[in-house]
Amino acid sequence: MAPKRKTHSEEFKARVAVEAIKGVRTLSELSAVHGVHPTVIAHWKRQLLDGAPEVFRRGPASGGRSEEVVTAPLYQEIGRLKMELEWLRKKL
Repeated sequence: MAPKRKTHSEEFKARVAVEAIKGVRTLSELSAVHGVHPTVIAHWKRQLLDGAPEVFRRGPASGGRSEEVVTAPLYQEIGRLKMELEWLRKKL
């Protein structure tokens, strides 16, 4: 049976990538300290640098659902419940 791949938390990846960006240690040194291949650290560093502008974007969060998408089903449910309430009041 093949060994499972290591999965690292987002916090760990971010911490290692920030260390790589700071440049205090080389990728090889970081690799030895954290037990991760230098190529993987370089990939995490690139992902962090590419995603950094998203942190400073204004407006709705990227990838998030818009307010209309969230509220439309709720308004439909409110309308259905109002009609049901009216029908029940007429029956009594």
